[in-house]
Amino acid sequence: MRVPTDQNEAMAGIGLVLGAGGLTGQAYHAGVLAGIESATGWDPRSASLIVGTSAGSAVGMYLRLGLSAVDFAALLRQEQLSDAGAALVGRLGPTGDWTQPTVRRAWTAPHLNLLGQLVRAPWRVRPESLLGVNIPTGRIDTESWTAALRPLAGPEWPSDPLWICSVRMDDTRRVVFGRTDAPVTDVATAVGASSAIPGYFAPVTIHGRRYVDGGVHSPSNADALVREPLDLVIVSSPMSTSRHAPLRSASHAARRHFRARLGQEVRKLRRAGMTVAVFQPSEDDLAVMGGRAMDTSRTAAVVNAARATTLRRLSERPIPGLTLSASPAPQP
Repeated sequence: MRVPTDQNEAMAGIGLVLGAGGLTGQAYHAGVLAGIESATGWDPRSASLIVGTSAGSAVGMYLRLGLSAVDFAALLRQEQLSDAGAALVGRLGPTGDWTQPTVRRAWTAPHLNLLGQLVRAPWRVRPESLLGVNIPTGRIDTESWTAALRPLAGPEWPSDPLWICSVRMDDTRRVVFGRTDAPVTDVATAVGASSAIPGYFAPVTIHGRRYVDGGVHSPSNADALVREPLDLVIVSSPMSTSRHAPLRSASHAARRHFRARLGQEVRKLRRAGMTVAVFQPSEDDLAVMGGRAMDTSRTAAVVNAARATTLRRLSERPIPGLTLSASPAPQP
């Protein structure tokens, strides 16, 4: 882990939660993190623990491998990176065509483990998880893009704490890779499992069991931190919405549901004694993000919008425990 260089980075016990959201979600994370670092000087790479789900799992991986928030934002805007950032990104392998189906679509009957769970304790099975593991599988292999991560990530898990959330198909249980109670795998495979959107990407098999996107359990999974000794948790949640965003469509209704789910998780963290700061897309952010989570044409605009919204929010409501800089760094 990089040595803290100021009072903000020296603050003990900061958790960082990076939620699901597709490619526009990654861009949202980049804007939020760049905005926080610009306004406070706190480097997200210095977080005590990072929890990533789907899009957030890849962002967490990049941070743990040493890519700064500023460089990640520049990468998504297709701008020049620092020398260190360019060297890191230069280790990525070639990306295949992840838009082309290569896997046969399939459907199998619910696993006996799941049926037993539904009989014994049906209240423990979330409806969205039940749907996520029982729709026909996606036709795009995540290896079409995770293969590019392997030369960068390597076979070993990052040395600093990184938890990646996925859902096991045979019982809908959340599995947090990188935690001691989870199966051992490499970080690129875990990112693929966490990002295997049901019906779009094929499930990822790890030690004989199949996994799909951790977002079908929760788009944020912030409550995974509830037993950790943290003072502050910062949550970036691309799939929910700020309280000011209007209810205009089915997608907005889904975002309100995800906001409520995140609210439940945040209350658990606060009851455990943690301070929690949540960043969710504003109405302006949602207008830029659009309705297609895998839309690559909006990436740069989403980064810029999320950064601007984050700076405005921090000027009005600073993160407790993080000191604002005298003046935020200009747009890089």
